[in-house]
Amino acid sequence: MSDDQRMVSDGDVYASEDEGHVYRASSYVPTAYDNLDVAPEAEAYPVRGRDEGGYRVLDLPRVPKLSHVLGPSAIMLGASLGSGETLFWPVLIAQHGWVLYWAFFVGVLTQFFVNTEIQRWTLATGESIFRGFERLHRLWPLSFLVLGFISLGWPGWAASAANIGAIGLGIESLMLDLGAVQLDAWRLLGIVLMVLIWLTYQLTPLMYNVVERLQIVLVSLSVVFAVVLFVALGSVNELAKVPGGVASVGAIPPGSDIAVFLGGLAYAGAGGYLNLSQSLWAREKGYGMGRYQGRIKNPIVGDDPEPVQRDGFTFPPTVTNLRRWRGWWRLVQLEHFLTFVVGLLVAATMLMATAAEYAQGTTDDGVAMWTEVVAPQVGAFGSALLFTTLFLALLTTEYAIIESFVRNSADVIYELYGRGAGWSLPRIFWGLLTVFTLWGIVILSLPIAIEQPFGLLVISAAMSGVMMWPYTVLLLVVNTCRLPEHTQPGWFRVVTQWWASGFFGYFSVLLIGNVLTDTFGLAVFDTDPAMIGSGVGGYALFAAFVIVELAVIATSVRGKRTKRDTVDRADESAWYLP
Repeated sequence: MSDDQRMVSDGDVYASEDEGHVYRASSYVPTAYDNLDVAPEAEAYPVRGRDEGGYRVLDLPRVPKLSHVLGPSAIMLGASLGSGETLFWPVLIAQHGWVLYWAFFVGVLTQFFVNTEIQRWTLATGESIFRGFERLHRLWPLSFLVLGFISLGWPGWAASAANIGAIGLGIESLMLDLGAVQLDAWRLLGIVLMVLIWLTYQLTPLMYNVVERLQIVLVSLSVVFAVVLFVALGSVNELAKVPGGVASVGAIPPGSDIAVFLGGLAYAGAGGYLNLSQSLWAREKGYGMGRYQGRIKNPIVGDDPEPVQRDGFTFPPTVTNLRRWRGWWRLVQLEHFLTFVVGLLVAATMLMATAAEYAQGTTDDGVAMWTEVVAPQVGAFGSALLFTTLFLALLTTEYAIIESFVRNSADVIYELYGRGAGWSLPRIFWGLLTVFTLWGIVILSLPIAIEQPFGLLVISAAMSGVMMWPYTVLLLVVNTCRLPEHTQPGWFRVVTQWWASGFFGYFSVLLIGNVLTDTFGLAVFDTDPAMIGSGVGGYALFAAFVIVELAVIATSVRGKRTKRDTVDRADESAWYLP
């Protein structure tokens, strides 16, 4: 009797307790890759792309419980807490009031849909999203690598964490004489933090596992301290203004700094290059078809490496596999929503309320607002609590940034060049980790002006926001035109990606016009938020934006229609939010 004819039981779809438990430490199932069938070039399987290899066919793994797979979104939450949620959004709310809260709320929800779409490709194929982009063109992952270094290469988060820590300890004005080198105490603290982060990767063979566990601890402490700080400082009354802020959709106060605002939108969550890591963390954890791909082991303390195949996996659309897909897709969304979205809304709103209570109308940047405006008003206990909260949040973000940049960049380098050159992916990862750490140490050691890192973080955040426009576009193309009907996003999801690309594209155009006008004196490129009233060049920028969006909409609609009714019983894979 065929699979389509028999009754599919829960045991066929969902993992047993013992099977699911292995996911808690990430899960990998080795395969005889070369002996597996290659998926035919048919509508029921992902599109290979020109001159690309074929996917190997295996059944989708059974679906574990939510409690077994928590982790990837906790790392993403950690990447978010010390960026927009600690520095950008509290400043924006303190300066302009809760009228801007709508943008944070919308930004978080938008990133929820973007991040889970990033995971979709890995869940369905076991490949990283960078490999998916490479199947469109090799230049795409390379361009994101370059933009990722531009936005994250400067150790601004380490500097901010060290700055906050030094002020909290009362040593910010100390100068340490180390013979040939003289260092501010906060710089040395920043170097120590980077070295400690590097050392944690040497603790276990599976580097992802130690990152996940430490990040869960740091994130939990950060959220708890943020709530305790909020309660202790008596900012509860500010929460009454939150509903009005959510309802003020579209309001942008006159005189708002577009770079800071776009940075806030990008960092209403992790943002930019960091978001793309969700694909690799899902693969390391063993989500979906990613369970058949190897994990990156430490080449110094690890044992035999696990293979990461260039061409991933796909599953035949049997009823069992379709229902497993439905279970996995529900699981991915729940894990990300309950960890990332809820965690962000709670922690960030608490910090915004505190900033609104004690720093209303401030003109200071994020670090100065907390240390010079809020801290002096809250007494010794409140100040200690404040500095602890900020330090934990910033340290958590710096850890996640190093992890994200290294893991993403190692994957891009390996797929574009290293695999063909015979390089080892774990060695690329370990080498990049060491070089990136040393780079941060050198920058913190040099006598250059990074005492006020917030301006650098604004540039980083704005670049992250601009980067999100092209990759939301590419995500939509890959997921609607390359995946088969049963793993494609549903129409509701497609509309959310139209919104996301339009959302980040619009504000990117405003920022580009602002930079060309204010920095380079090219007033012809002036861009007005209402579009009407822009310069000639500004109109050209908006026209290019509209053309791109219309092309994306047309491409995704065509992709959906082409795949419609090509897989029998594809509706078995659908969830009520497909």
